[in-house]
Amino acid sequence: MYIKKILLAIVGIGLVLGGIFAYMVYGAFLSPNTSFTEDQIIVHVRSEAGFEEVKDSLSGYLQDIETFGQAAQKKGYASNIKGGRYAIKKGMNNNEIINSLRSKNLPVKVSFNNQERLENLAGRIATQIEADSVSLLAAMRDPEFLSENNLEATNELAVYLPNSYEFFWNTSAEEFRDRMLKEYQRFWTEERIEKAKKQGLTPNEAIALAAIVHKETAKIDERPRVAGLYLNRLKTNMLLQADPTVIYAIKKHRGDFDIVIKRVLYKDLEIDSPYNTYKYAGVPPGPITMPDISAIEAVLNPEQHDYIYMVANVENFGYHKFAKTAAQHNRNKVQYVRWINAQGINR
Repeated sequence: MYIKKILLAIVGIGLVLGGIFAYMVYGAFLSPNTSFTEDQIIVHVRSEAGFEEVKDSLSGYLQDIETFGQAAQKKGYASNIKGGRYAIKKGMNNNEIINSLRSKNLPVKVSFNNQERLENLAGRIATQIEADSVSLLAAMRDPEFLSENNLEATNELAVYLPNSYEFFWNTSAEEFRDRMLKEYQRFWTEERIEKAKKQGLTPNEAIALAAIVHKETAKIDERPRVAGLYLNRLKTNMLLQADPTVIYAIKKHRGDFDIVIKRVLYKDLEIDSPYNTYKYAGVPPGPITMPDISAIEAVLNPEQHDYIYMVANVENFGYHKFAKTAAQHNRNKVQYVRWINAQGINR
């Protein structure tokens, strides 16, 4: 009888301890542990983050940060942090939170367009992924990368085709750059290269010309006509005489790309720069901006016509009036000059 009581006592103690252990396990692993009211929150974990930093970023969203820490230690996550962008859903328990942080890195949509320089592009990208603008710019201008891909300062921007791309948030600067190179190489299919060649252009020259087309008109439906005009000038050995290239030359000369120039003056046409297409023949040495793909396609598939002159159409803003002769162009130009003078635009 005495032995039986001892056995019963041992069993009872075991059940109590088991219950305590089960409660602790439930609390640490299986009990809901979120404290936010939204359906989910997004947490960014730096690639170099330690466990204390992860806990700090989660502390305002969890009911009990200590049980999370205990669960993370038991599951080995505390010593194996992975950078990325993660979703923590309302009502998740510690086990689910850790599994999400361990293996459910969410991609982001990275978008960019209309950048005039790599500095601007690096700053734009740095707001969307972990890599900062300094490391991005260094990777983009790495001498070995440029040399291996036949790039230099004048055409370094051409590699980055504006669009929306899917990346992981913790993508490094080098990974971003290399992905963009692959996208550039994928874009330039044999068919597109052949189309550029038909226009007497290399891919980089096509992008440089597309940048002018892009700056000349924001109207996508007008870009093939503008592209055709500039190609007509190239084919007849005429200077491109594109105002956007003069504006770019002024900005580059002054080292100020924030300056706003609404009107090109006759004195501006004298600036000595390879980007001044009023002085230097052919396509500029590189793009004056990052052209939209629609502008590149316009150069590769231009409208066939005989126009060689154009001026802004003040009767249909955003579009241009086109002319085949200087006499017709001058008549169109009178109307534009009268309008711009009336606006008091002197620069």
